[in-house]
Amino acid sequence: MSYVFADPTSDRAAIVDPVLGFDHRAGSTDTERADRIVTWIEERGFGVDWTLETHAHADPLSSTQHLKRRLGGQTGIGEHIRAMQQVFKRLYNLPDLVVDGCQFDRLFADGETLHVGLLEVTAMWVPGHTPADLAYRVGGDVVFVGDTLFMHDAETARADFLGGDAGTLYRSIRKLLSLPEATRLFVCHDYPPAGRAPGWQSTVAAQRSGNIHVRDGTTEAEFIAMREARDGTLGMPALILPSIQVNIRAGNLPAEEDNGTAYLKVPLNGLKS
Repeated sequence: MSYVFADPTSDRAAIVDPVLGFDHRAGSTDTERADRIVTWIEERGFGVDWTLETHAHADPLSSTQHLKRRLGGQTGIGEHIRAMQQVFKRLYNLPDLVVDGCQFDRLFADGETLHVGLLEVTAMWVPGHTPADLAYRVGGDVVFVGDTLFMHDAETARADFLGGDAGTLYRSIRKLLSLPEATRLFVCHDYPPAGRAPGWQSTVAAQRSGNIHVRDGTTEAEFIAMREARDGTLGMPALILPSIQVNIRAGNLPAEEDNGTAYLKVPLNGLKS
């Protein structure tokens, strides 16, 4: 899920985790969802200060660069994206990829702050799903948690990607759940059980009392055993190989080759099935 939040006093806004459409069967991209964000923002007269990524997603491709061209503003992600770039530079054999995070305008350290208008936003490093995940705490009562937590009756993030770790994920989740109980948590994914419509907003209190994987009283050892067993049953996301090589470049697509066509790489046997 993608989000927009804004400071009503200044009409300045930020976009979180925007998506570029990609049809992997046809190898075609589209900006339909990103352009809906553009329209929504322009209709309200907002100016964009930031486009923020919670991490280099392993499913959708990022539309960060498209939105920057349309709306301006800076791009940001956590400083540990550099570790992701190093890992995937080797996997994709990308000799020209610079691995210092320079593709983004700013890399955030844990606890670092930024501003959207008069709103103060704090970066929270929450590794485990990947080494580079960030959550963004806006003011005192809203957090965009990325893939670290899903809706409390559905799932938690997997931890078996390159650099992921279930114990680290558990500690990151408990960091989020140490916030005040009324804190609203906006999630990137929801896999609702039968009978419930898709959701996007939870609270610390709901997660602590009802999260099916990591409610209060769940030990780290119990969570690790559950998460590792669960991850062992999961196949790779359909778009992981196309998406990661784009997302570690801040949404920049590969350069066109001498025939005018850009190509995504698919490393054979580089990931577990």
